[in-house]
Amino acid sequence: MLKENYHNFIKFKLKEISNKNQFRRIESSARNKKNRIIRNCKTYISFSCNDYLSLSQNPKVIKASVNACKKYGAGSGASRLITGNNPLYFKLEEMLSKFKKVEASCVFGSGYLANLGIISALSNKNDLILIDELSHSSTFMGARLTYSKVIKYKHNNVDDLHLKLKKHREKFKKCIIVTEGVFSMDGDIPPLNKITELKEQFNAFLILDDAHGLGVVGDGTGSSSLFEKNSVKIDAYIGTLSKSLGSYGGFVSGKKNLINFLVNRCRTQIYTTGLPPASLAASIEALKIIKSNNNLLKKPLKMAEFFCKLIGKNKPLSPIVPLIIKEEKKTIKISKSLMKEGFIVSAIRPPTVPENSSRLRIAFNASHTRVQVEALAKKINQLLR
Repeated sequence: MLKENYHNFIKFKLKEISNKNQFRRIESSARNKKNRIIRNCKTYISFSCNDYLSLSQNPKVIKASVNACKKYGAGSGASRLITGNNPLYFKLEEMLSKFKKVEASCVFGSGYLANLGIISALSNKNDLILIDELSHSSTFMGARLTYSKVIKYKHNNVDDLHLKLKKHREKFKKCIIVTEGVFSMDGDIPPLNKITELKEQFNAFLILDDAHGLGVVGDGTGSSSLFEKNSVKIDAYIGTLSKSLGSYGGFVSGKKNLINFLVNRCRTQIYTTGLPPASLAASIEALKIIKSNNNLLKKPLKMAEFFCKLIGKNKPLSPIVPLIIKEEKKTIKISKSLMKEGFIVSAIRPPTVPENSSRLRIAFNASHTRVQVEALAKKINQLLR
């Protein structure tokens, strides 16, 4: 008798997802300036975008993107090692390296591909990988490809990380520690100085996924700038061009030898078509703005702080403010109620976050106004009561 086929498997899984209230649909969202999103002919104010500095709508960024498209074409035509390495790549990588104060950088097709690629390229079955339990799925997926021993450590818990290093490190050749600069679903920041101490004590390689930190925390260079100088030593910075820079793509920054290694051995770099010239040009212009406009960088966090004050929540560390509701149905209901009032606030639920931790994830950006924030806080206070 033949075993089950994939049509039945897919049907069963979709029913299972629906029964758990986890079925998702992709909605068409036409984004405009001042956080306006049009869905089904209705206009909403978004508190769900990761465009923290609103640079995707910046006229200078848009102009740079259009000009690059006219000059170089709509696409790259091939992978970077063939003919897809547009001249704008080197310019962007040089700017990123200077901004991050490192020897070299390498731009990837996305932040997801950067995480997936670097972890899978560096490790094998003889190695140990320790990952914060709330790290992004791309880091776990990259780790799975290595056949290494992969161990989660408790979120931002240095003591737990220490215990696991002490127990397992000597059994393996190489060791990687992976964490995030700003955790995307919680908005909190790890004790990078203490993690650095453990990295050096146990001869480990520290990878920091700082996708949500670049341009919005510290001096703008990322989460490591929040700590005392020289107390944080990162071996590989993972960043994205799609959040505070308002464009698309990802990057790895570090020592020149690391970047040379990735160019030669990282599959998600070697076998991926190069980014469109428009995306590269937009990132270059956005990075110029970030480097020259310190006031812009402070706005998202200021809006988050203003909101937290209005709802009686502790001062946030980043522009990401989670409101933990726990129950999935209740979280979805509140999100839908907010939409009826004209606000888009994402309902985040498993498997994106752990069971019984469903939440509203509110993301603030530089173009949010006090009036918009006050209106949202008022509605949320009413709904939570």
